[in-house]
Amino acid sequence: MSAARLPPGILSLRILAALAVLYTVYFAQTLLIPIVVALFFALLLSPLVKLLKRFYIPRTLSAMLMLALIGGPMVLLGSQLAEPAQRWAEAIPRLTDQLTDQVDDLTDKLSPEAEKPPEPESFSFFGLFEGEEESAADKRESGGSKDGRVSERLKQGGLELLLTMLGAAPVVIAQFLTTVLLILFLLIFGSRLFAAFVEIFPAIDDKRASLQLVRTIQVELSRYILTVSVINACLGLTVGVALWLFGVQDPLLWGVLVGMLNFAPYVGPLIGVILLVLAGVVQYGAVAFALLPALVYFTINLLEAQVITPLVLGRHMRLNPLIILVWLVIWGWLWGAVGVLLAVPLLVCLKLAVGQTNVLRYWVQLIETRA
Repeated sequence: MSAARLPPGILSLRILAALAVLYTVYFAQTLLIPIVVALFFALLLSPLVKLLKRFYIPRTLSAMLMLALIGGPMVLLGSQLAEPAQRWAEAIPRLTDQLTDQVDDLTDKLSPEAEKPPEPESFSFFGLFEGEEESAADKRESGGSKDGRVSERLKQGGLELLLTMLGAAPVVIAQFLTTVLLILFLLIFGSRLFAAFVEIFPAIDDKRASLQLVRTIQVELSRYILTVSVINACLGLTVGVALWLFGVQDPLLWGVLVGMLNFAPYVGPLIGVILLVLAGVVQYGAVAFALLPALVYFTINLLEAQVITPLVLGRHMRLNPLIILVWLVIWGWLWGAVGVLLAVPLLVCLKLAVGQTNVLRYWVQLIETRA
C-alpha cells in the first residue's frame, strides 16, 4: 500500500497527532522555550568543550568558560546600550503624540460633521424639538471628545503594553536563569547521559550510527550557527559604521539591533527598515532625508542576502524562501519573537537530522528547492 493511499483511520490519527503536537508546543511554550534554546547552545558549544577536554581541561571548567565568553560580552554590550535604548524608548511616545495630533487634525478635516451645515432655528417651531437641540458649547465638547478618541486609545494601548511587559518580566527572568542552568548542565553531563542512553536501551539497534549522527549534527549545526552569527555581526558592524558616518544618532544600538533581527530572514529586515524609518523621523522630522538610515540599511542588507550569505553557505545550507517564510509565520504564531529567531536554526537542525538518516529524503529535496 502506497503512502499516498492511507486508510482513512490512519490518516485521521496522523492529523490528530499533528494537531496534538502543535497545540502542546503552543500551550507549553513557557516550559519548552528554555529547553529548546539550551539544546541549541549545547549543540553549538559541545564541540568546543570536547576540544578543550583533549587539553585536559575538565568539562565543568570548560563549560563555565564558554558561558563566560558568551555572556560577558553580551552583558557589557547591554550595559552600553541601556542608555540609548532608554532614550529612544522615551522618544517613541513623543513621536506617537505627534502622529496622533496629525491624525486628529486629519480627522477634523475629514469629519462629516465639519462639513454639515447648521440646522435652521425655525425647524424646532413651537418648542416641540427643544429637548433634542444641542447648544454650541455641547457640540464643541462633543467634537473635542471625538477628536481625542484616537489619542486616548493610543495612550491606553501604550499603557496596556507597558503593564504587559512588566507582568511578563518575572517569567522572562525565570526562563533566562533556567536556560543558563540547562546549558551548563547539558555541556557537563549531556554527552555522557546520551551515550549511556544509547548503550542501555535495546530499542536502538545501530548504537554507533546513533552516536555518529549526533556528532555530525553538532558539527554541522555549530558550523552553520557560527557562520551565520559572523555574517550577522559583520552586517551589524557595517550598518553601525555607515550610520555613524551619516551622523545618525546611536549607531551602535541600531547596528546591534539589525544584526539580531537578521537571524529571522525576510521578517527581521522588514522590522529593521521600519524601525530605522521611525528613527529617521525622530531625528530629522517628516522630511525625505529621514529615509536615509533605512535606505542605507536596506542597501547593505540586500548585498548581504543576495551575494555574501549564498556564497558563504553554498548549496549545502540552501533553503527555499517560501518554506522559510511559512516556517517563520508558524513559529512566530507559536512562540512569538523567540519563535521567529529560533525558526531557521530549528529548520536547519531538522534538515540535517533527516538528511543524515536518509529518511524523508523527498522532503529534504523539497526544502532545498531552488528559488
